[in-house]
Amino acid sequence: MSSNQLDKKSEAWSALFSEPMSELVKRYTASVFFDKRLWQADIEGSLAHAEMLAAQGIIGPSDYHDIRRGMAQITQEIESGAFEWKLDLEDVHLNIEARLTQLVGDAGKRLHTGRSRNDQVATDVRLWLRGEIDLIGGLLTDLQRALVEVAEKNVEVILPGFTHLQVAQPVSFAHHLLAYVEMFSRDAERFADVRRRTNRLPLGSAALAGTTYPLDRERVARTLGMLDEHGAPAVCQNSLDGVSDRDFAIEFTAAASLCMVHISRFSEELILWMSQNFGFVKIADRFTTGSSIMPQKKNPDVPELARGKTGRVVGHLMGLITLMKGQPLAYNKDNQEDKEPLFDTVDTLTDTLRIFAEMVGGQLNPATGAKEGGLTVNAPAMEAAAQKGYATATDLADYLVKKGLPFRDAHETVAHAVKAATSHNCDLSELPLTVLQGFHPSIEKDVYEVLSLRGSLSARHTLGGTAPAQVRAQIARHRARLG
Repeated sequence: MSSNQLDKKSEAWSALFSEPMSELVKRYTASVFFDKRLWQADIEGSLAHAEMLAAQGIIGPSDYHDIRRGMAQITQEIESGAFEWKLDLEDVHLNIEARLTQLVGDAGKRLHTGRSRNDQVATDVRLWLRGEIDLIGGLLTDLQRALVEVAEKNVEVILPGFTHLQVAQPVSFAHHLLAYVEMFSRDAERFADVRRRTNRLPLGSAALAGTTYPLDRERVARTLGMLDEHGAPAVCQNSLDGVSDRDFAIEFTAAASLCMVHISRFSEELILWMSQNFGFVKIADRFTTGSSIMPQKKNPDVPELARGKTGRVVGHLMGLITLMKGQPLAYNKDNQEDKEPLFDTVDTLTDTLRIFAEMVGGQLNPATGAKEGGLTVNAPAMEAAAQKGYATATDLADYLVKKGLPFRDAHETVAHAVKAATSHNCDLSELPLTVLQGFHPSIEKDVYEVLSLRGSLSARHTLGGTAPAQVRAQIARHRARLG
């Protein structure tokens, strides 16, 4: 085979075929225009494979040197935009191998010794995804820090806590934001766990059955940093599973879907809070748009779009699960369809995390060193809303329990008190003491501290509660954790 034969896709296996592939089928089966983003992982994996082949005496030192030289030039060409990606070569792997063979001749042909595109692509996707998981971990940290910074400034701000979207009990606005910090911290844990199972080496599984060459797969794993939690090489132990497993991609997309669900929940709250009926917060104008017909409008497009993109990512999860459900062992061409949903999931999640960290925390002003344009909190509007829904009714029930009433009786007593306050169009705290004592004689003047919003907040001093002292302790914990 001449050094330029791989310039034609079909010639990689042409001896068996009596006619070339049709142009329509070429376009239908080609992946190069989306999988070329794997080029760095492909070169990294190939160099580790070549180094091992040389160490094992399977290729000579001069071939290894030529492969390294050729890959360095290919890297420069791709980075500069000079590399010509060819549809005829189907995918990123054949494109790079063909160019390598053009540059270094027979050494380029020897690179594929002991491997198949099946284990090669499985390795490339794992290497690429490992890097993206590391990036996502950093972005999740940025978003958590932004939420903690806003929380720290709003510990004493009172927000009506809701259940069923009805005013339930007063909470610290900081406490509410820290609930999302908890969600995103669990997301970070999940991605770290996915990374552990992603970071295992399929290379050396060859097409499906392993290879007759004396490969040192553990050496390649060490070179690529594919190590387990104990620092030992992490190598796929079954060649059939190694080339066909896409659990790691499904797990990643599941973790991404749950992370996007958390973002969507936060988006829903921002959309509600920004509306004129709530008026609790504002986001910077650069994250909103206007109306083509109503000049007064500022629409929360970023939270709305994030809420919509959540469906897109969850759809990718369903697509990947469906892709794998009917495949027999080992590799099948179906698996080409794993990349576009995986790539789009990564792009959607990373873009969303970046924009939300800035939308919440603001943008650093180089001149002042301060962050500007983050979430603006309307504390008076929040507190006024908390006054409207009898948010301290449970506090009155707890007060009566401490006076010796069984909780169920206290609950019934307070229901009558709320009914009276409703008929008088006032808050519980505005009912005269004599009226309150009419519901139960044990009620005394100290009840008004219990019925105040701040009294309610401060009373919830258990671990994980909304009392300002507890919230400050949680902020300190998160700051220590996030660095």
